[in-house]
Amino acid sequence: MLQRFDERNRNLIVNVGGKLSHRDEAGVSPFDSVVQGGDAVWEGLRLYDGKIFALTEHLDRLRGSAQALAFDVIPEHDAIRAEIQRTLQANAMRDGVHIRLTLTRGVKLTSGMDPRLNTSGPTLIVLAEHKPPVYQQAGLSLITAATRRPAPDVLDPKIHHANLINSILAKIEANVAGADDALMLDGRGFVAETNATHLFFVDGGVLLTSRLVACPEGITRATVVGLCAQHGIPAQVRDISLTEVYRADEAFCTGTMGELAAVTTVDGRTIGNGQVGPLTRRLADLYGERVRTGGEAIV
Repeated sequence: MLQRFDERNRNLIVNVGGKLSHRDEAGVSPFDSVVQGGDAVWEGLRLYDGKIFALTEHLDRLRGSAQALAFDVIPEHDAIRAEIQRTLQANAMRDGVHIRLTLTRGVKLTSGMDPRLNTSGPTLIVLAEHKPPVYQQAGLSLITAATRRPAPDVLDPKIHHANLINSILAKIEANVAGADDALMLDGRGFVAETNATHLFFVDGGVLLTSRLVACPEGITRATVVGLCAQHGIPAQVRDISLTEVYRADEAFCTGTMGELAAVTTVDGRTIGNGQVGPLTRRLADLYGERVRTGGEAIV
């Protein structure tokens, strides 16, 4: 699974610190905290017919992550909404758009990791691209990575930070193995998530997903769990071992960029009958209906 260039994005207008520029002219200072140490937080948003699904929830998570990293200044939700709106209007975007929202600590007076070196900021970056869901719908293949997801005593996954080296290392393992993505375990050997998405499994009609021990608080994940409660679908949030993964009837991953996508192979084992399962299809349909009817108008 490799994303391809979309010709519609050739002349994107990007928003960096409130300045709208062509993608080839936009720039971040080499003294910005995101360059100096990946010191930033981020969110992925999706635009459906002029509405962004769960925008307030995403902005709440952005603020919570920035608070955990002790940012001196955090923009109010309405200020961020206004910059998103400006960016979408500049690109005449209304549907089928993914927005990468990044908030850095800001610019430093000299290079170094110490936050006391920051003299201006934060820097808000709004990158909106024409981008349909990125995962193929026929089914993904995963391999279990040697790289583990850290627990809160190492780096709390509830901080949605921009330092993604842990995920990149796992993705390299998947690329080398010829898989679509990597399944990542926590420090105890239980399933955490993939390098980019949360995971769900179906066992005897019951939907299973991991506890938030070594994976972030996923908004798509929470939406799926809520849909189960609303529609009477049995669901459990608990530790899941690889053996349970291999014998699952169905599996799928979730995320804003890819929505819901079936997983049909893990470590060379076929999951279920190797096809997109009925509960996966049902939840994908329910999710599709929810995001297209429950968003917040932005353009």
